Amino acid sequence: MKKDIYQKVTDKIIADLEQGELTWHKPWSSDNMDGRIIKPLRHNGMPYSGINVLMLWSAAIDGGYQSPFWMTYRQAKEYGANVCKGERGNLVVYANTITKTEEQDDGSEEERKIPFMKGYSVFNVEQIEGLPEHFYAKPEPMTDTAKRIEYAGAFFAASNADIRHGGNRAFYAGGSDHVQMPPFEAFNNPEAYYATLAHELTHWTKHKDRLDRDFGRKKWGDEGYAREELVAELGAAFLCADLALTPERDTDHAAYVQSWLKVLNDDKRAIFSAAAHAQRAADFLHGFQNQEKEAGAAA
Repeated sequence: MKKDIYQKVTDKIIADLEQGELTWHKPWSSDNMDGRIIKPLRHNGMPYSGINVLMLWSAAIDGGYQSPFWMTYRQAKEYGANVCKGERGNLVVYANTITKTEEQDDGSEEERKIPFMKGYSVFNVEQIEGLPEHFYAKPEPMTDTAKRIEYAGAFFAASNADIRHGGNRAFYAGGSDHVQMPPFEAFNNPEAYYATLAHELTHWTKHKDRLDRDFGRKKWGDEGYAREELVAELGAAFLCADLALTPERDTDHAAYVQSWLKVLNDDKRAIFSAAAHAQRAADFLHGFQNQEKEAGAAA
């Protein structure tokens, strides 16, 4: 890559924030994504995760694409299809580790895992001609609101988190390990309630007995606080996409934007770390669904 991958992605997020836009909220306000908002999908139907979700959501909005499917030039060729002339690919990243054996001073050998990241280009299927027809189908909106809300309620209940109601603020209290939510009726609609709950339950996953996530927060508004809020923001966006919910823009976002900009300007890897933590939090909450199914099957 001619330009550092971390810097390229971070620059895009920063540009959005400087315009007052949250990259992870843009899909729900974009005219060309008026179908069901879901995570971007690989050619085989597997969803992308982490930072790639943000990158491809943003690319879809910029390009006006409605299809969630993306694939490489080679994968398109394997379907007997062709990337349209003049189309440019969009960056996604692949992260992994390699194991290197190093000789120590005493002659012993020690294995060390070295993380690496590489970038490659993918194309939305609307940039490709000749693919099987199902790739071009527009996602169907989930119109059954009652069914969607019922599913969201069951999803969050499966966590068995201590969720209390009262007051006019939503927050996670680490000392008592509980999520505080305003009364259900205080929200504009059920979707807004569950989207807010998604944010607070992402915070809930940071507890030392769960994902043990700690950014060294000392006080409200410091860097550790900003990093954790960024994780909760992304985690909620990922969960909203999975549950077909529409997140509502909180009035506090304006205050957070400046702290997020400072974090991203100071550390070009911060958004990658936040997205990875957010994905782990979302996966952790999804894990309770599997436990419910297994318990039901055993019964």
